[in-house]
Amino acid sequence: MIKAVDIVKGTCLLQKGQPYIVVDRELHNPGKGTSVARIKMKSIKDGSVLSQTIPTQQEVEDAQVDLHACQYQYADQDNYHFMDNENYEQYEVSIAENPDKKFYLQDGGVYDLIIWEGKVIDIKIPYKVVFTVAQSENYVKGDTVSGATKPVVTETGLTVRVPLFIKQDEKILVNTETNEYVERVNG
Repeated sequence: MIKAVDIVKGTCLLQKGQPYIVVDRELHNPGKGTSVARIKMKSIKDGSVLSQTIPTQQEVEDAQVDLHACQYQYADQDNYHFMDNENYEQYEVSIAENPDKKFYLQDGGVYDLIIWEGKVIDIKIPYKVVFTVAQSENYVKGDTVSGATKPVVTETGLTVRVPLFIKQDEKILVNTETNEYVERVNG
C-alpha cells in the first residue's frame, strides 16, 4: 500500500485487478477541506487511461512489478526475444500484444522489461532513442521555405519528419513518445 501523496510519475498501481503506470500526478490543496492527488494512469496491459482524484492521506494498492534490464536479440513471427544481462535468462514478449514496439527495438539494445506476476507485461522504451536514417530523399537548396521537413525511414522502419538537411546514414535523436525529430547526432 502507498499513500496518494507519495505517488509519483512512473509508480505502478493496481486498479481493477490490473497494473497501471502513473503518467501524470498533480497535488491540489483547496482552501477548505482535504488536499487531493489528481492521478492519470495508463494500463500497462491494454493502454487504456484512467483518471482518479484521491485524498492525499488515503492509501492505494501499488503493483509489485520487477524491472529486468535485458538485451534485445531478435524477433520471429510471434515474439520478440530478450536475454537478461545478469543471469542470461531468455524472455519472449508477444508481438501481437506490443505491435508498436517493433519500431523502437534495435538489435543488441538494452531495454527494461516490466514483469508482473512472473509474466512480461511491457517493454520500457527510453524517452529518446538514436536511430540511423535508412531512407531519405534528397532536396535541392532553395526549393522550399524556412522550416520545411521531409519524411525519412530509420533502420527499424520508423518514419520520422526531419529537417531537409538530414541525409541517409546520418544519426538522429527521436522522441519516442511523439515520434518527433529532436536533433542530429554527430559521430
